[in-house]
Amino acid sequence: MNKTNSTNVRALAILGLMTALLIIFSFTPIGTIPIGPLSITLNIIPIAIAAVALGPKGGLAMGCVFGLLSFGQCIGIGIPSGMGVMLFSISPVLAFLQRFLPRALDGLLVGLIFRGCEKRLGHTPACFVAGFCSAFLNTLFFMSALVLLFGHTDYVRGLMNGRNVLAFIVGFVGVNAVVEMIVSTLITGVVGAALYHAKILPLAKTNKEN
Repeated sequence: MNKTNSTNVRALAILGLMTALLIIFSFTPIGTIPIGPLSITLNIIPIAIAAVALGPKGGLAMGCVFGLLSFGQCIGIGIPSGMGVMLFSISPVLAFLQRFLPRALDGLLVGLIFRGCEKRLGHTPACFVAGFCSAFLNTLFFMSALVLLFGHTDYVRGLMNGRNVLAFIVGFVGVNAVVEMIVSTLITGVVGAALYHAKILPLAKTNKEN
């Protein structure tokens, strides 16, 4: 019982810390790293770390938090998003789905991917894989939802400018997405491995036993 209570406390502490980071990243410029003309977001990193520490449920929880904060940008909560404001003006419901579902699905799948990779590759390599997948899947799902839900609108058609879907996504996310994947891979891998070797994350072993 004591071991279970301790595990639950640590799980809540991790969720609380990752939620706090997401809020800070969403409400301040700290969550965005300007690199020349690029703008790199760090919001996907707490999702990856939660997925590493707590598995699919933790990843899903943080993905949902990120999705809600992302939708908040559409209505002026946090750092405003020009695209979000435009999508919200077209359809508030579809804007919510486009902002929320990709992030929730991202967290869930990253947790599942980490669990599978950990069994085959070990904890440290699996952390790096989780970091990469968090950034890659977030971009893939976000852009796919944009095209699926708003591809018929004049706004998105104007952004596509006659290009096919693949060319539009690659051109739109560009180098930013690649750099985000690199940053997320490195930070999640290093942090996840460090927490594991410091024995702060025995949660992975406990969850597997459950």
